[in-house]
Amino acid sequence: MEIRRTYSRLKKLIRMPYQKNMNEEGKAKIRKPKPSLISSITTNSQTLFSAMARKPLLKQTLATLFLLFVLYAIFNAFFHPTYSSAFDSPFSFNSASSVLLAASGAKFPTVKVFLYDLPSRFTHGVIRHHALARGAHFSQQPDDVSSLKYPGHQHMAEWYLFADLSRADSERSGSPVVRVMDPEEADFFFVPFFSSLSLIVNPPRPPGSGASLEKPIYSDEENQEALVEWLEEQEYWKRSNGRDHVLVASDPNAMYRVIDRIKNCVLLVSDFGRLRPDQGSLVKDVVVPYSHRIKTYPGDVGVSDRKTLLFFMGNRYRKEGGKIRDILFQILENEKDVIIKHGAQSRESRRAASQGMHTSKFCLHPAGDTPSACRLFDAIVSLCIPVIVSDSIELPFEDTLDYRKFAVYVETTSAIKPGYLVSKLRALSKQKILEYQKELKEVKRYFEYEEPNGTVNEIWRQVTKKLPLIKLMINREKRLFGRESVCSCVCTNQTAVRTL
Repeated sequence: MEIRRTYSRLKKLIRMPYQKNMNEEGKAKIRKPKPSLISSITTNSQTLFSAMARKPLLKQTLATLFLLFVLYAIFNAFFHPTYSSAFDSPFSFNSASSVLLAASGAKFPTVKVFLYDLPSRFTHGVIRHHALARGAHFSQQPDDVSSLKYPGHQHMAEWYLFADLSRADSERSGSPVVRVMDPEEADFFFVPFFSSLSLIVNPPRPPGSGASLEKPIYSDEENQEALVEWLEEQEYWKRSNGRDHVLVASDPNAMYRVIDRIKNCVLLVSDFGRLRPDQGSLVKDVVVPYSHRIKTYPGDVGVSDRKTLLFFMGNRYRKEGGKIRDILFQILENEKDVIIKHGAQSRESRRAASQGMHTSKFCLHPAGDTPSACRLFDAIVSLCIPVIVSDSIELPFEDTLDYRKFAVYVETTSAIKPGYLVSKLRALSKQKILEYQKELKEVKRYFEYEEPNGTVNEIWRQVTKKLPLIKLMINREKRLFGRESVCSCVCTNQTAVRTL
């Protein structure tokens, strides 16, 4: 209707010069309005019709039709523009970038990583000591690592990242980073110390055991200090004060002895529960997932085979924030359709946990000694909807994933109210449960370390995002005339960034 009204007004404007006396109109001086699109078109049309006044009728008619067609095309373009289908979807960085890159043929520059060739005591030597401490015997030479196998545990990110960079380039297609052999070309330097495995080389000994008086054959603290001493002698560490170095410390206790000497690095951590704000933060570091120990659920979404409402199996008694576990045990252990039981890490416990998670609708994830635990990621690959009761938890890849779409959050103060948690879960409809499960199925690749485009590639993507900040800090320090920076990370300055 708007187009028709506009079109009618235009025709009236065009006819006006012919409805008046042209001789008198030519003598009068009319004050022109402020130039506009419509006035310009009208003025031009008047001039054109004046010139056509004495021409044959057929030419005037054709010229009039042509002018009307041009006017219609102009106004149709202004009031009903046609958009390219490439921009029909909501604008986002990814979609816009894809369109622009497709048009120009450009590509994002690949981030280059140099893999340090550490002395073997920090890599395969740790694996060897772990096996020796458990009774293994080796006949080959100490430098022969062909028979060494990294043992499975919940903090295996260090192994998967090391193995990824050790592969041939042809096997790393799709990776956000490329390994370079010349350190001068590198954007990052990856330090492949197996810090989490180093913590558990010496198996725990029963209290009161006579063997506990013996000096362990391996010292994690000594290896931590030896590593940092080695790094501090490296040219490229000195050049940036370690800021462009990447080091995995996913176990909350990893590198605890030397953390203040490596705090400038990009640390790959499971959470910040045991780090001070000047040692670790979301600004400079990357939160990485635990390596799940439960087998991935092979089935599809559905509730018919999931008879249990809520499942939890793990250590009941923890320290610090994990004390909530004991309270939840007291509240939930007698609830109908709820399985909650104590269980330490063992093969038998993992089998029981796998069975429980695969047959439950919801899986409880309370805080442990630190805000996070491997149970969350076991639940995700089991398509068991996580119920997160951990107020201070930090989650991996949260700039990409919206956990609210596949997990239920319950504030601690509410969760410990008798009846509250189970009532909340029972109120969720079957349709809502299926929606959560569908999202879990979509995102579980982010938590699969062995998936070709899974966790490893996503960790590297997160690391590459730190590069601008690292360059900023390195260049900033160059102008400080040798003064030591007061903080390891921008977020510890008294600025708005601190709120991150």
